Amino acid sequence: MCDEKGCSGGALIAFMAGGLIGAGLALLYAPVSGKEAREKLGGLAGDLRKNAEGWTGDLKQKVDSFIEEEKAVVKAAYDAGREAMAREKAKFETPQ
Repeated sequence: MCDEKGCSGGALIAFMAGGLIGAGLALLYAPVSGKEAREKLGGLAGDLRKNAEGWTGDLKQKVDSFIEEEKAVVKAAYDAGREAMAREKAKFETPQ
């Protein structure tokens, strides 16, 4: 579940989803009227929607930053390879 960089966000999402499902079931079995239960479940669904929007925004930012970092690493490696190739090629070229 955890790697060298820390715990994954999937575990947190699973934990939160389990908590919300448990809260929904608790509301269904609570001794309240149907109207009250529906209102509470509607509020719970709204909260879940807001949290999901926040999670997706955070996840998108993390993915975008990861992609940019990896692009920079690949570009640096590509540039270093081209420079090394040019240096080695220059060694074998004969002056005319």
